[in-house]
Amino acid sequence: MYHPSGSVARQTIGPAVGSAVGSAVGVLEATGAAAQDTDAMLFQRCTWCGTAMYHRLLCPVCQGSELRTERSEGTGTVRHSTVVHRNTPAARNVSLVEMAEGFVVRGRVMGPLIGIHSGDRVRLSQAKDPVRGEPVFQLVDEPYRAWT
Repeated sequence: MYHPSGSVARQTIGPAVGSAVGSAVGVLEATGAAAQDTDAMLFQRCTWCGTAMYHRLLCPVCQGSELRTERSEGTGTVRHSTVVHRNTPAARNVSLVEMAEGFVVRGRVMGPLIGIHSGDRVRLSQAKDPVRGEPVFQLVDEPYRAWT
């Protein structure tokens, strides 16, 4: 089942814990996991076919609705990047990033607009841009391109 809260620990902790001490420890673990999840990128994985996806209600492969929430390690590769000039006071880039877990997410890569290319490795900088709500990435390696 899909849970937008993003914390798997909250689903398993609660009335199933027998003692009050165990319950208190469970609540502390759940709030700690929730605090860590605010800076992490969460994605879903289908329990039937194992497909990884980002912000979906159904699996795009098998149409299954049983999705478990997992935490991404935050590294990926730029698959496509473009510069957008509309609806913004300054030009910004919009990139499609294929994450190490196998799902693709749309986000912004920090850096010079002309310096972001397909194949560049990136890592998560912020889970959400405060204005657009998209993930923000930064380049892992400085581009080694000859300047003439």
